[in-house]
Amino acid sequence: MSRENQRHFKFDWITILLFLILVFFGWINIMSASHSGEVISYFDMNEPYGKQLIFIFLTFGLIAVILAIEAKFYERFASIIYLTSIISLIGLFIFGKEVNGAISWYGFGGITIQPSEFAKFATALAVAKYISDLETDLKSIKDQLKLIIIITLPAFLILLQNDTGSTVVYVAFFFVLYREGIQQIYLIMGITLLLISVFTLKFGIIATLLFFCIVLILLYIARRKKRGQILQLLGVFLLIAAISVGIQQFYKNMLKPHQKDRIELWLRLEKDPQKLEEMKRTILYNLNESEKAISSGGLSGKGFMEGTRTTGKFVPEQHTDYIFSTVGEEWGFLGSTFVVLIFVLLIIRILILAEAQKNHFSRVYGYCVASIFFVHFTINVGMVMGLIPTIGIPLPFFSYGGSGLWAFTIMLFIFVKLDANKINEW
Repeated sequence: MSRENQRHFKFDWITILLFLILVFFGWINIMSASHSGEVISYFDMNEPYGKQLIFIFLTFGLIAVILAIEAKFYERFASIIYLTSIISLIGLFIFGKEVNGAISWYGFGGITIQPSEFAKFATALAVAKYISDLETDLKSIKDQLKLIIIITLPAFLILLQNDTGSTVVYVAFFFVLYREGIQQIYLIMGITLLLISVFTLKFGIIATLLFFCIVLILLYIARRKKRGQILQLLGVFLLIAAISVGIQQFYKNMLKPHQKDRIELWLRLEKDPQKLEEMKRTILYNLNESEKAISSGGLSGKGFMEGTRTTGKFVPEQHTDYIFSTVGEEWGFLGSTFVVLIFVLLIIRILILAEAQKNHFSRVYGYCVASIFFVHFTINVGMVMGLIPTIGIPLPFFSYGGSGLWAFTIMLFIFVKLDANKINEW
């Protein structure tokens, strides 16, 4: 028997157990969110829970294939997997099917496939492959630019398909770059850009420039007026001014009305109380109903399939992006806390395993997986609870959909396979 076939006992069963818990609990919540009091037929293909159960069964076959493939395959063919993913994203502009305003699906009869979900693990493989290459130097501007292109290319293609939620997920890869030792200046630039954006939209260009002018003056004083600092800080100020003007123009002329409305509500930009309330009733209908469902669950929830707001279909998309509202109503604070803890434990477990990897490729890929799960989980739960702007993004292993379930499963179990192989010499 080959050594590759003797390593099944090296699989991390804690990770697999956490995965099974999330998939099972996700499915029963899809069942709750889909039914309206009728008799349940688990294999009813006219209902989301029936379709999802089929997806789950097929997922176990997919897992078997992933674990059966030699671990080195994923590193060796990472570039080909990535290029295939890019081609599939480009093909959507020709053969794609439009759903809810986004051209993000291929339609095959009654089945749809969303390539953007699979592009995430393909990009994770490509990033891990490039960073782990012996010739790559993350301190080199040239290599940094290549890496940024690898990350932003699929994100840009997805953005052109009007799928903002999936585009935002690619921010996760910059956490990985920070872990791998990229200069802190990029993190500082990212935070500064976010602050400039929020200040510009909330308070206007003049107030933003005044604030940053004060910050730069204090910085100049703190550095004891070093020679040459004035010109550098002046250049930084002019750059901030250009960014602030650009952000305002982008907001006014590039964003679509519904995107502007969500930002206005998040930052409370609308001054007219009457118009603000009207916006809340229309634009924030999903969020308001979601918050009501979650708050109505109380400490222990109303019970499985006993959620009145869930059964009454008060929350649109409650079996997909807003599935966490069903958890809150039927399982209450305790059930919601349980789900949060399972996700946190899974992410922490992946990080622990990633740090234990001897192979650089496996370590970077593990951090990519953990970061993607973290971003998905944080944005989805934050969105449903009204803590961040509404962004269409699924909750891993919970939200209905075969593409999402399979893509997250592939992503996770590739790492499980790599981890099982960590004792080998590469």
